[in-house]
Amino acid sequence: MSLLRDRRAEFEETGIEPLGISRDSPWTHVAWAQVLDLNFGLLSDWNADAVRGFDIAQEFRGMHDIAERSAFLLDRDGVVRGAWRYESSDVPDLDELLAAARALDTRG
Repeated sequence: MSLLRDRRAEFEETGIEPLGISRDSPWTHVAWAQVLDLNFGLLSDWNADAVRGFDIAQEFRGMHDIAERSAFLLDRDGVVRGAWRYESSDVPDLDELLAAARALDTRG
């Protein structure tokens, strides 16, 4: 999350608004945002609606509907224009995501 925080301006230059989403509660997100000094929004998928909707649900240590580490690029109409999945130990390649965002350039 700190990488996205540090490169947020580069995404915004393409018209992309970075957001993080997890199954954590909104209160946990407040704590993460404060501890990591995040400058982008965090969305709570407490009920796993997004996890199931984006088809990234997995079972992890006996828990169901845990999100695979993923990144999605949506256009201004909410249409998914790119999707990436990563191993849980991988860090998303922000250069690759930024290149895709520049190619999409949602500013119209």
